[in-house]
Amino acid sequence: MTRTPSTDRWGIDATWLDALDEEHEVSEATIDRLREVIGEPPDDLEERAPIVARPGDVLEVDEAEVTLEDGSTRHVDGELPADFPLGYHWLQAPGGPRRRLVVSPGRCWLPADRAWGWAVQLYATHGRGSWGIGDLADLRAVREMAADQGAGFVLINPLHAVAPTPEQEASPYLPATRRFRNPLYLRVEEVPGADRVDVGSGTDLSDGDLVDRDAIWARKREVLRRVFDATGRDDPAFPEWWWHQGQKLQDWATWCALADAHGPDWHAWPDELQDPRSEAVGRFVADHERDVAFHAWLQWCLSLQLERATEGMTVIQDLPIGVAGGGADAWTWQGVLARGATVGAPPDEFNSQGQDWGSPPLVPWRLRERDYEPFVESIRATMAGAGGLRIDHVMGLFRLWWVPTGGSAADGAYVRYPAEDLLHIVALESHRAQAVVVGEDLGTVEDGVREAMAEHGVLSYRLLWFEDDDPAEWPAEAMAAITTHDLPTVAGLWSGADVEEQREYGTGTDEELERGRSSLLERLPGLKEKAKTEKAVKRAHELLARAPSLLLSATLDDALAEKRRPNMPGTTDRPNWSLPLPVPVEDLPSHPLLQQVARTLAEGVAATADPEEDAIGEQAGGEARAD
Repeated sequence: MTRTPSTDRWGIDATWLDALDEEHEVSEATIDRLREVIGEPPDDLEERAPIVARPGDVLEVDEAEVTLEDGSTRHVDGELPADFPLGYHWLQAPGGPRRRLVVSPGRCWLPADRAWGWAVQLYATHGRGSWGIGDLADLRAVREMAADQGAGFVLINPLHAVAPTPEQEASPYLPATRRFRNPLYLRVEEVPGADRVDVGSGTDLSDGDLVDRDAIWARKREVLRRVFDATGRDDPAFPEWWWHQGQKLQDWATWCALADAHGPDWHAWPDELQDPRSEAVGRFVADHERDVAFHAWLQWCLSLQLERATEGMTVIQDLPIGVAGGGADAWTWQGVLARGATVGAPPDEFNSQGQDWGSPPLVPWRLRERDYEPFVESIRATMAGAGGLRIDHVMGLFRLWWVPTGGSAADGAYVRYPAEDLLHIVALESHRAQAVVVGEDLGTVEDGVREAMAEHGVLSYRLLWFEDDDPAEWPAEAMAAITTHDLPTVAGLWSGADVEEQREYGTGTDEELERGRSSLLERLPGLKEKAKTEKAVKRAHELLARAPSLLLSATLDDALAEKRRPNMPGTTDRPNWSLPLPVPVEDLPSHPLLQQVARTLAEGVAATADPEEDAIGEQAGGEARAD
């Protein structure tokens, strides 16, 4: 675990620096409360915790026998041989405990060639066949368009599942699990067996101005259950797939069936059902076998449709910083997740009160005690089948701002994590999945984070709205973009519509809002004051195309001159995460401004290729493939 002089044995930092490099002291009351939440780390933790290393590294133990993943054994004596296989093994030293040995390549896989791609809020990209929400068939359409335009990837919002209950969580960043996907994204007509059942039509769900998840889920669930009841056990591929998923899928499907019966927060369930391994849970599963199977079947359908949607192209999936405290992962891993604190951010120049994101954090020492398995499973599942991963708030691999329950976000403190181990695990999973990894390193980034990311092959995330330097000076090992889902679109900024909406929802004073807009407009030089919005969009992407970064990313929102951002932080009554795009997915390929953006980025990738940088990319990609 990375420690500073002010970090105690619980991992709590006694001081912290704000965005202006001013030091703040954490109150004794906060430290005492967080120590209570974290619990006393065991004295022998260092003797039992996983060993994470690379081939050729010197180990902290002498002669030992290692049981490899394939069941074979090897002896090591103080140092891992250079040819030692990568993976998750078990080490047994004489007289010592059995310990997990994680052997990592040290660096993430990187593609050999630069590329540009689309950033997509999938729920917003519905087409004429959608049932009120963008689905995996719409992702397939976007992927096909992107391929025709010469794009190399698509970046999408988190697809992780929420509780299957009538009131659907709107935020993709507060899922019930980071290991399974949301069945709202299923194209009903394409699930196995749908051709043998009258599924009707749900296209009328697209008639509203917003994505109505509650209504969409009610309709989709009813039809999907009818398809499952009629045909779900007919295809032998489903039970075979379910069996291979193991206990983790059984736990997820069980939690869903329990949530159907008792609500989405396991804390409110009868006491005997709060333990996943209790006899009462076992009896519930036996009594509700078909309900459990239905939720497992939905995941099988999702895996089939995602595979088809992403075929032939890298789709970078987003990993949220955490999960809902009452959700499935929190139920399964309740001994690892903290009770009595949530994750957030300290006060900064954008939010003087700080932020509380509502997710319970993983307790660092308990995560190590569990051999990092919760982290491994979340990373692996999010990468699966798509070829890319974007880690939201990547600084959370190093430290997280913990907010004690009942206190304000300003009353929190930073808690340290074993960043080096976590980065090695990300590199191992990236290597195995041949998946590029991007770290969202926006906001307050402490010294050493970006250097560590670069060392491990995790791409930085650089935004036109945040960077003072000319895009031509941005780093090569990065994803370059103009904005994110939390920031203004180009059209919203240029037209002033975003400031007006912020004013409507009271996110700042007039002076603060105008100052913020002016600072962003400085990033768009070369435009006349009365230039049309489309001209501003083109100019922004011309600037972006100057970046030598490995990946260039443009949002569909910007390419369609959408004035509303997907999410406005700090608002509770705005329909965040529920704004559909103004153009059906079928009409995207012929949209003039979108075509112009695609051409601009394609030309930028072709024009700014640097032979030296290309050689670096080819070397990194070649080494990963050779392994």
